[in-house]
Amino acid sequence: MEQWPADLDGVVTLPSGRRVRGRALRAGAVSHDEAADFGVYLTARPHEESWESLWVAWPDFRLPRASSDAISALRDAYDRSSAERVEIACGGGVGRTGTALCILARYDGVPADEAVAWIRTAYRRGAVETPRQRKFVRDARLPR
Repeated sequence: MEQWPADLDGVVTLPSGRRVRGRALRAGAVSHDEAADFGVYLTARPHEESWESLWVAWPDFRLPRASSDAISALRDAYDRSSAERVEIACGGGVGRTGTALCILARYDGVPADEAVAWIRTAYRRGAVETPRQRKFVRDARLPR
């Protein structure tokens, strides 16, 4: 499949040109034309879609239950985003999704101390909702 259209709601174009979509699961199902190739779902309870996906146990307003699982899933999403339509989603599409998109931005070269501001400009103004989420973005050790 080709990349996400740049003007599709929730699509973030990373500095390298890769595009990833952030989405609120509460908004409901997407049309066939808006289906992802791969998704990472950040929810307290398991979540699946009809396409290939990974679930990361991540309660609302908190951090992932296992940081290493989240970092691994997000690295996979980043790697796939060069050739596939990748989406990152949580219930509201703001805190957890914004935090995860910051990690992808860091993988793409955005400095850790600039990632939250960068995502708030590129994705959604209120992205990354809590001080602990901001600290997670700044302090996460990302294997290359």
